[in-house]
Amino acid sequence: MTNSTGKSKIPGYSAFGHIAALIAVAMWGYSFVSSKVLLENGLGPVQIYVYRFILAYILIACISHKRLWASNLREEGMLMLCGICAGSVYFIAENTALEYTLTTNVSLLTSLSPLITVILVGLIYKNEKLGMGTWIGSVVAIAGVACVVFNSSKSVEVRPLGDILSLAAAFCWAAYSLILRQLNAYYDVWFISRKTFFYGVLTALPFLAFEKDTANVLVVFQEPQVYGNLLFLGVGASTVAYVLWASAVKSLGAVKANNYMYFQSIVTLIVSAVVLGEHVTVTGYIGIALIIGGLWAGDNINNILERRKAHNN
Repeated sequence: MTNSTGKSKIPGYSAFGHIAALIAVAMWGYSFVSSKVLLENGLGPVQIYVYRFILAYILIACISHKRLWASNLREEGMLMLCGICAGSVYFIAENTALEYTLTTNVSLLTSLSPLITVILVGLIYKNEKLGMGTWIGSVVAIAGVACVVFNSSKSVEVRPLGDILSLAAAFCWAAYSLILRQLNAYYDVWFISRKTFFYGVLTALPFLAFEKDTANVLVVFQEPQVYGNLLFLGVGASTVAYVLWASAVKSLGAVKANNYMYFQSIVTLIVSAVVLGEHVTVTGYIGIALIIGGLWAGDNINNILERRKAHNN
């Protein structure tokens, strides 16, 4: 059961939503390191994506397999959009952007998805007041993301094609969260996730056919670090994370759930330091503080303004 803002009314479900969002984002933050390992072992970006989503689809289908289609063509189309926005186009745009612009540009621009979500909600749902705190917190958190992204690199260049693809990926994820907001009212998260993986793979196959210099599929079963990381991407960063994310959006709403995406850069920073031995600079620590502070300030400013308004009335 949900209210007009897309949030659940079930007691205690909100706390689960926060935990679910944190776990999902933590897995996605770690997934950058796993993907890097697979790329270094000869697998192509689209190839990695297709393998992980096929594995995720098989696992989800074992749990959710009774219902094949949505209730009508419109909602089936929305499920296809989930597969495109949170699957094929998102990952392919992000990975292709890395070939045309700096990694720092991609990391920073794709981290704008929470802010884009706020803007879209403000434009589409006129009756939903986001509050000044939401905007202030978003700006501070983005500044924190910038600091984390530039932890090990101070390079800033404008490279139109790659930067546009990065923004397209951010927009796709924001759109996915808003579509989820609507579908959650009619379908369970398992069905939505299964359809997302199905359409994600289906719409990525044409891109796979044109991907060059990809490793033979047998490589996956030869190297422990290859199939180990692929298993994590398929089971953890796809199956578990997408189900948890759908639950988080259902519980918290699209805006609040997407704010947790800012933590993805923190997780990647920490994992890179521990696993890859990358150095965390003062700029990185400042970024972490700004992200946490921005999200905390956003909620608290809104609460203060609401109490002040209620007191004046």
